[in-house]
Amino acid sequence: PGGIYSELPQMYNVIVTGHALMMIFFFVMPVMMGGFGNWLIPLMVGCGDMSHPRLNAFSFWVIPGALFLVIVSALVEGGAGSGWTIYPPLSTWNFHPTPAMDMVILSLHIAGIGSMMSSLNFMCTIISARFFGLIAERLPVFI
Repeated sequence: PGGIYSELPQMYNVIVTGHALMMIFFFVMPVMMGGFGNWLIPLMVGCGDMSHPRLNAFSFWVIPGALFLVIVSALVEGGAGSGWTIYPPLSTWNFHPTPAMDMVILSLHIAGIGSMMSSLNFMCTIISARFFGLIAERLPVFI
């Protein structure tokens, strides 16, 4: 009886949604695509630096803006909590009355763009900056 869900369902939804977004877009995607792709894997295939350092820097510096938007969205009126997903509340104005949802969705798109740029940089590095004599057929699939 009681608890945060039964007493404050919107607060529970904001916490669950915020936790999911933070873990996926600011932990899993940057580490898997940007983190390993930007320093560990290039070193393992023998190239010390990335192919496109400006793309690498830009993909990193879009993350603080996206993180700021997702944190501020929790402070706007009731927050952007929608339970286990984000997009169904967009179907009607009753569940999308504040700019909090817009801020979260913009944040997700910015973070996704940063992760895609890191992935592109990683692919360019693997293709063009491997050490001399390593042909594509001998490049390990699982490094």
